[in-house]
Amino acid sequence: MAVARPVLVSGNWKMHANHFEALKLVQELAALFRAGGVPEGREVSLHPPFTSLRTVQTAVESDHVPVALGAQNCHYEERGAFTGEVSADMLAKLNVAYVIAGHSERRTLFGESDAVVRRKVDAIVGHGMCPIVCVGESLEQRRAGQAADHVRRQVLDALSGRAPETIGRLVLAYEPIWAIGTGETASAEDAEEMCALIREEVGKLAGPEASQSVRIQYGGSVTPESAGALLSAENVDGLLVGGASLDAERFAAIVRAGA
Repeated sequence: MAVARPVLVSGNWKMHANHFEALKLVQELAALFRAGGVPEGREVSLHPPFTSLRTVQTAVESDHVPVALGAQNCHYEERGAFTGEVSADMLAKLNVAYVIAGHSERRTLFGESDAVVRRKVDAIVGHGMCPIVCVGESLEQRRAGQAADHVRRQVLDALSGRAPETIGRLVLAYEPIWAIGTGETASAEDAEEMCALIREEVGKLAGPEASQSVRIQYGGSVTPESAGALLSAENVDGLLVGGASLDAERFAAIVRAGA
């Protein structure tokens, strides 16, 4: 029997919003959520740039905004001579709840390997935060019929060897690279097919209980118009939203889509 999994809608602001802009955006979201609320059974996380984390944390906590604080990335080492990097410990001290690991832009633009992503997941979990582990295929891999094998390998490399109860508490995000920032969105059927495959792989790794409790998001040019259909898919438990999360009204509409 399938379990009821809380939907998680995450706003990844990427390299947008200085701390003044971040404060304005949070205040706009707070007003919208006070007016219309967040649907029951749904959670929201905001992932601003590092320079805006403290500002967003303060605004969210002081105004009791019903969102969790998230980060976009972290280094896998605890501390050291890693100029420009931020550790999981630093994020945990800011009450960060969710950290994105292995986003396709980190993998393709900055050369992060599956091994590096795994170490980041180790660090995030080790500091009591929840990783949002991103997996997904390129257009070339999809056209070559390699999408399923590629995504399975990414899931295996990130999760193998972990305790089932640990895996069951994680969030995975299926983000087809061909739909990131392109305006192309996978259909609800495409998203369901791949999210079901990911859940099946989790079941092989950690058993049925973990596969039923792990949450799987879809990410890739999500809009208010596409969100409802995506969230109606049986194995889609949330959305990882990029550009639309920078507009308070559009993001609030995505959070409420289909509820």
